[in-house]
Amino acid sequence: MLPEIRLTRRSVLHAGGMGMLNFGLSQLSALGAPSKPSSIGLGKAKSVILIFNGGAPSHIDLWDPKPDAPPEIRGEFKTIKTNVPGIHITELLPQMAKRMDKLALIRSVHHGHSSHNGGMHWATTGRPYRVDSTLINPSPSDLPGVGTLCGWLAQRDGFSKGVPPYVITPFPHCDSKVYLTPGQFGGCLGKRYDPYVLDDDPNAAAFRVRNMGLDASLTPARFQERLQLLNQLGIASKPVSSTQAGEMDIFNHQAAQLLQSGKAAEAFDLTKEPDKVRERYGRHSWGQSHLLARRLIESGTRFVTTVNGPSITWDTHKDNFNSLKNRLVPPMEQAYAALLDDLEERGLLESTLVVWMGEFGRTPKINTDTGRDHWPGCYSVLLAGGGVRGGQVIGSSDATGAYPKERPITPADIHASIYSALGYDHREISYHSSDGRPVALTDGTTIGELF
Repeated sequence: MLPEIRLTRRSVLHAGGMGMLNFGLSQLSALGAPSKPSSIGLGKAKSVILIFNGGAPSHIDLWDPKPDAPPEIRGEFKTIKTNVPGIHITELLPQMAKRMDKLALIRSVHHGHSSHNGGMHWATTGRPYRVDSTLINPSPSDLPGVGTLCGWLAQRDGFSKGVPPYVITPFPHCDSKVYLTPGQFGGCLGKRYDPYVLDDDPNAAAFRVRNMGLDASLTPARFQERLQLLNQLGIASKPVSSTQAGEMDIFNHQAAQLLQSGKAAEAFDLTKEPDKVRERYGRHSWGQSHLLARRLIESGTRFVTTVNGPSITWDTHKDNFNSLKNRLVPPMEQAYAALLDDLEERGLLESTLVVWMGEFGRTPKINTDTGRDHWPGCYSVLLAGGGVRGGQVIGSSDATGAYPKERPITPADIHASIYSALGYDHREISYHSSDGRPVALTDGTTIGELF
């Protein structure tokens, strides 16, 4: 699913020398030169899990109910109390109601793009795309999203955990698997900062992550011999001065490191988990992706995105209420609750920031197909762990959930808070766009109430 790399003469030689590795090299991120991180010491997080509901769930029918609104606004679901006095959510989320003390619920997030890919770009990069459209795809000039930048920061600071720094599971952000969302890959940072995209169903009976193990016929000793031969070929060949050749050298080096350590293959191997743990998360793609996220974070990955799709699954223009109640919410809530509990039981929740979001909300007024349409004017985002103070609601929407009423918050503010939780000062760190201009990590402001 990743953009194709054009191979130079040198990279073809290297690819030939590494042919037995059975690798998708363009997906493997390279280690960056060590440097001291810029820290503001605000958060306690070491890693981030982003749960992204592609297609956009209805905020009114989940996290921001409007019980006093007219029927065409409030919908079919009743509200329930949570374990935090004064905070109510809808009856679809009984497990979340029991865990509200761990959650910070933001009800006033908004931006300006109403198309899926445009909205996903704004939600994940914190900036609008040049057009508000679904019919767009990634390019080398894209500004990178928050996950990519967290992976870039990790590598800049000497990341060496033996696992990819940024992973997307099970499939990338996209609309109908035809149009991939810009901003989720390396973009202007270069292909070396592409995330590792699983692009597979971790719940499949024969699931085995690709490209993380040596060929069965290749022993570690023979692999080392091939690396030495590859190095000799590189020295003997005439150097090729190009970005692609340099990146292929980095891919080869990182691929060899991952294969030799074996840590990545271990982290992706869900058969290592007891059946009761897998059942706890749910034997479906979303549940096993959440479990995989926990395993990766435990192994040292900095940022994992679980795209609860595939594609725009939460796009409920029709039959919104039955879809939420019977198809969408139950597996999502099961996986989300299991993840929070599992992280806490393992002592990882305090160091792992868990963020839940979609690309926007859905219209306050129910349409003629008993559905709700796209609505970026106001929606909800949840955060837990990573030093975040739970049991609170930040911001509010108006009487119909159409626009922020108090404390308007943007995706960029969410990102600023993620960087702060990780200890990075987004005001002091920048990267360069494809035209060479410096770009700040985000234009947002840290949401102080979270910490």
